[in-house]
Amino acid sequence: MAQRKGCLIGCGVALVLGVGLLIALFFGIGKMVDVAEDTLVDPKVYESVRVGDSESSVRAKLPSGESFVKGALKEGGPAEPAGSVCAWYVSSDGKADEDVLRFCFKDGKLAEKVAYRMK
Repeated sequence: MAQRKGCLIGCGVALVLGVGLLIALFFGIGKMVDVAEDTLVDPKVYESVRVGDSESSVRAKLPSGESFVKGALKEGGPAEPAGSVCAWYVSSDGKADEDVLRFCFKDGKLAEKVAYRMK
């Protein structure tokens, strides 16, 4: 009888852990999809904006760009222009030579846009 109770308790714990793992996996995949949506930019958008365009008009074409991969996207890129605020994105075109698209803003205008390979 004691063995049967131990088996039932063990099976119950395994079931709870398995369900917990599935829930964590589901939320993890959802978070990765959110990150992709927040960091992907179509190269056509990159090409359509010009240095000197207003910051608000450029940002209106871009996703938020806020994600935990921002630090990785910064690596290997050229120095940021002094006094600017930059945003980093991943090119949605898998064929492009440039993986990272960086937009830097200063004084309410697009000060620089740069495309480079992610390291």
